[in-house]
Amino acid sequence: MGDPPPSQAGAAGAGVDLRATEVSLQKIAVWASVSLIAGTAGMLPLDAFDGTGTSTRQIDLPTWMEDPAGDGYGYGDWAYQVLASEMLRGNAVGIIAARGPRGLPTQIVMQHPDEIGVRRDPTTGEVEWRVAGTQIPTSDIWHQRAYPMPGRIQGLSPIGHHAATIGLGLNVLRFGNQFFEDGGHPTAILKTTASLNETAARVAKTRFLAAVSGRREPVVLGGDWEYQAIQIAPEESQFLETHKLTSIECCRIFGPGLAEVLGYETGGALTYQNIQERNIQLLIYALDPWLVRLERALSAMLPRGQYVRINRGALLRTDILTRYRAYQLAIRNRIQAPSEARELEDLPPLTPEQQAEFDSLPSPAPTSDSGGSRA
Repeated sequence: MGDPPPSQAGAAGAGVDLRATEVSLQKIAVWASVSLIAGTAGMLPLDAFDGTGTSTRQIDLPTWMEDPAGDGYGYGDWAYQVLASEMLRGNAVGIIAARGPRGLPTQIVMQHPDEIGVRRDPTTGEVEWRVAGTQIPTSDIWHQRAYPMPGRIQGLSPIGHHAATIGLGLNVLRFGNQFFEDGGHPTAILKTTASLNETAARVAKTRFLAAVSGRREPVVLGGDWEYQAIQIAPEESQFLETHKLTSIECCRIFGPGLAEVLGYETGGALTYQNIQERNIQLLIYALDPWLVRLERALSAMLPRGQYVRINRGALLRTDILTRYRAYQLAIRNRIQAPSEARELEDLPPLTPEQQAEFDSLPSPAPTSDSGGSRA
């Protein structure tokens, strides 16, 4: 038995058709979550290593990994496609377009998740893949799944699994547009104590509108007439509360802590004081599981013993004073070499002349920040 198509399992939620992946991105919280995680992962630098333990050494990143799709858009664009597919559909599928001398993939062209079909032949047990209706040899398929389930080839689709929540959020937006823009309620009431038939009421309305249309002059009403504007607060229709609730739930589909990082839970804005704390929260609770999946997928395409690490330090960059204090601690405690600190700051190695300048300077006194005691 084959897997249920991820684009149809639980396709509709709260009257919204989610069979097209992009529809869910109309919910801003979904867009923000995917953009934050996939976009951030694509911006972080890659490092390649060989060996383990004390024999670990950094090696040059394979050239093909700078543009895994070979289309000229680069690694960041490719990584965004992979993670966006996994986050929205639970699966990332590409076609292997080129291989290296060892048969390992060196070019993978990502495919739209809604165009993927897969089944297991009930007789032979072999897996058959189709892309846009065309059968593709299984050996040419590159498949990563984010939410694996026993007995299933494809992972769970978050959009399909949480269609009701996402669909409700989109319906709230549509209701809001209709309620506040399309005249879901009258804007005002023109009242009179006189008895009016339908014709007289229509004439009164027409004359009033003619008097105010295109003008900003005051309107003079007789003693029997009263104008009452209608302003319904959004809270009275529970619009904002429902919108906030669905936004928080949509963020949590993709990881704990995302609602807080994006400001949906607290409603607070990012400040200079809390931006580093939120970056740490983003990395630990939401981003890191996706980075690990990406690292494992890339490492599997390298020869045995070699692996890839995504440099998370780039995400945790702080103000210059905090960074320099951290470098000082790391260098004094022999955790980091001065050349590595300069590399992190995008500075070239010291020239002999610069090194001579440093050698001529008196040694700095130890400070409490460096782990020593004050003189």
